[in-house]
Amino acid sequence: MNWLPELVGLDTALLLIITSTLTSMLTAAMGIGGGVLLLAVMATVVPAAALIPVHGLVQLGSNGNRALLTREYIDWSLVRLFTLGAVVGALIAFFVVVQLPVEVIQLCVAGFILFLVWGPKLSKQEVPAAGLFLAGGGTTLISMFVGATGPLVAAFVHRLGYEKYRTVATFAACMTIQHLLKMFVFGVIGFAFTEWLPLMLLMIAGGFLGTWIGLHLLKKIPAERFQIIFKLLVTALAFRLIWQVFSTY
Repeated sequence: MNWLPELVGLDTALLLIITSTLTSMLTAAMGIGGGVLLLAVMATVVPAAALIPVHGLVQLGSNGNRALLTREYIDWSLVRLFTLGAVVGALIAFFVVVQLPVEVIQLCVAGFILFLVWGPKLSKQEVPAAGLFLAGGGTTLISMFVGATGPLVAAFVHRLGYEKYRTVATFAACMTIQHLLKMFVFGVIGFAFTEWLPLMLLMIAGGFLGTWIGLHLLKKIPAERFQIIFKLLVTALAFRLIWQVFSTY
């Protein structure tokens, strides 16, 4: 079909649209997890050269929708500091020629996630502005190479001890900024987004539906249970990264 990219059939397109819907629902309801699951599915059917930029644009739509629907709960002071760091990270990514091995990045991300989620908890007042700045820069830089840094950003936001709506909303705003910068970098480099645009718009529309459903499910999840589910899910994603590294040997 002429609205589909080359090498992508109708069955694959339907799979991606449905997956985008379900993973957006998961992220809206649980706070994290959808982006990584979507990336895992896309990696099996999308050409490697298109994987990270296409995934990034779809996630831009999904997180942007979620940030819009929960905008009253966003911690804008955190988002501003995160954005400053993210801009620096994007600029560094644009000029970086030598990339770290993916396995090294995955192990570092997994270890950092586990520390942030299970390490000694700091209050919001004890988190320095430099830490928020570095979180924005570091995760944005890493995102250009491995695609889905949602678990790392989510673990950092979770560490601040917000209630569930503020956690989901602030995380969505940070990820929107990060994916927007990623699209700018890949666009400047020369990736042909127009070839994928119809399919990506359908995936974003599916993601909007999933977000709406997920946010309604969030209302039904008690705050204490949300925190437990959130910790377990992020931890599982961290161990999944570790397993991916060692399963290749």
